[in-house]
Amino acid sequence: MAQEDIFKKLVAHCKEYGYVFQSSEIYDGLSAVYDYGQYGVELKNNIKKYWWDSMVLLHENVVGLDSAIFMHPTIWKASGHVDAFNDPLIDNKDSKKRYRADVLIEDQLAKIEEKINKEITKAKKRFGDAFDEKQFRETNPRVLANQKKFDDLHERYTKALNDSDLNELKQIIVDQEIACPISGTRNWTDVRQFNLMFSTEMGSTSDGAMKIYLRPETAQGIFVNYLNVQKSGRMKIPFGIAQIGKAFRNEIVARQFIFRMREFEQMEMQFFVRPGTELDWFKNWKSTRMKWHQALGFGEENYRFHEHEKLAHYANAAVDIEYKFPFGFKEVEGIHSRTDFDLSQHEKYSGRKIRYFDPELNESYVPYVVETSIGVDRMFLQVISAAYCEEELEKDSRVVLKLPPVLAPVKLAVLPLVKKDGLPEKAREIIDNLKFDFNCQYDEKDSIGKRYRRQDAIGTPFCVTVDHQTSEDNSVTIRYRDSMKQERVNISELGRIIGEKVSMRNLFEKL
Repeated sequence: MAQEDIFKKLVAHCKEYGYVFQSSEIYDGLSAVYDYGQYGVELKNNIKKYWWDSMVLLHENVVGLDSAIFMHPTIWKASGHVDAFNDPLIDNKDSKKRYRADVLIEDQLAKIEEKINKEITKAKKRFGDAFDEKQFRETNPRVLANQKKFDDLHERYTKALNDSDLNELKQIIVDQEIACPISGTRNWTDVRQFNLMFSTEMGSTSDGAMKIYLRPETAQGIFVNYLNVQKSGRMKIPFGIAQIGKAFRNEIVARQFIFRMREFEQMEMQFFVRPGTELDWFKNWKSTRMKWHQALGFGEENYRFHEHEKLAHYANAAVDIEYKFPFGFKEVEGIHSRTDFDLSQHEKYSGRKIRYFDPELNESYVPYVVETSIGVDRMFLQVISAAYCEEELEKDSRVVLKLPPVLAPVKLAVLPLVKKDGLPEKAREIIDNLKFDFNCQYDEKDSIGKRYRRQDAIGTPFCVTVDHQTSEDNSVTIRYRDSMKQERVNISELGRIIGEKVSMRNLFEKL
């Protein structure tokens, strides 16, 4: 099945099983804004807990913060967002749709790369164990031709980005004959810069109102509070401040569900270091963050680092961690060495000294910063994409979300075999005992087989069936979602068995 079709099924599955809904759907929805349903919010909270605890519990020198969404407007002038927070946009005159010019070109690069990968995949099947991929890449005429196309386009695109050459970006789109996905035509406008910040007004009267912005990132709330945290917590460099919070960007919407939204949530950690040590710490956090992703068990081959084509004005090093979504490798996390740009700018614009006194050096300085920034919603989509699975069985088929048990919204479903003979009461008793430790669900509707399938689709890792033998020996059948194997265990063992499987410690020990 084509990856695009799988992604459509995934989006439909998220709605059908209470993970993600279109916001304001009864009013025909609001573009690029989504609501998380009863299972979606549980999965989202579990992802946030995995990130938060891996940062704050596992690192003695990382603490938390929750800063306000509304901030003084001069902050965004100091950070460069007022003047430089722009995307290069291009409109198709026929469809009236607007696109990011850089995304259109990156998609074209991805198509060329996919052609190369298809040639390699075919050759692997043809030659089997004798296949030498390195030699094939260096000698096959079609691969070499496509590689040259890729390299030439990549070099031209990178130069245009670094030079902020909007005319050249449009010319690349024209020369590559890139068509609008909606109209199929190449009737493009010029490329223009478009500021992504939402603005509003704060004040009781129109004359006294102040223009402010919904924050486009959570990082600035950390920077303007860094000295408050450092002094009140007696923090010594190096130390980090972690934050989870909402941010808002007036994005030009890609057709990729919750991958890019106008209202989204970020998990960011700013790590303050001594100047001159930032690149070592950048390398360290790059490795640490990749381990965090790979610990979920979705396959190391599905992750890669992507070096930035153009560094932001504040950075001296930047890399993305990309995951292989059904629509290709895309960013889920960014790691940036932000130098001292942000803190120095806030010193300049606020007129306040926000330096750190280093007792070891007996001097004060503006710290350098290494940032790790991950989108909660993208991480949610990555987990769901990796977990979604359609399996053909001997007699039928099933759709299952093979979520890591530690992240699964519902940890345990308790199912009475029939709705009589005291079995429902016994099932309720089990839930009443385990609900303090796990998110449990009771289900008695339909046949036991249909209930298993329903829990598979939700992603519940364990189902416990209460039957007539339970009344005799206090045992139940526990069914494991991924293998569908069943075993008989005593009710008293359930807490231990499930607790061991869903403990965050299982992930943390891999980091």
